[in-house]
Amino acid sequence: MLQREAKFAVGQVVRHRHYPFRGVIFDVDPTFSNTDEWWESIPEEVRPRKDPPFYHLLAENDQYAYEAYVSEQNLLVDDSGEPAGHPQVAEVFGAFRGSFYAAKTGRTH
Repeated sequence: MLQREAKFAVGQVVRHRHYPFRGVIFDVDPTFSNTDEWWESIPEEVRPRKDPPFYHLLAENDQYAYEAYVSEQNLLVDDSGEPAGHPQVAEVFGAFRGSFYAAKTGRTH
């Protein structure tokens, strides 16, 4: 199987290509690593492939903060320059710089 390099990095602020939410990446899976039930619950017309990297996000929209699992093909760089408002960001990351959060000192991942 072809090993792909992740396009986005831990700490980077991204937004979803189709849905109105953004988030901070806190982990990366080299390929899909969730249940088939979860994957099949995505509408077929927007269902991603399973082979690209998948990202775990501290996500937010206008109403909620939550965790999301998103395929690389459905992410874009968030170039708003705005920090994320998810309440767990400060627990996981350090200072916000541009479109990235620094790793929190003393934290091992």
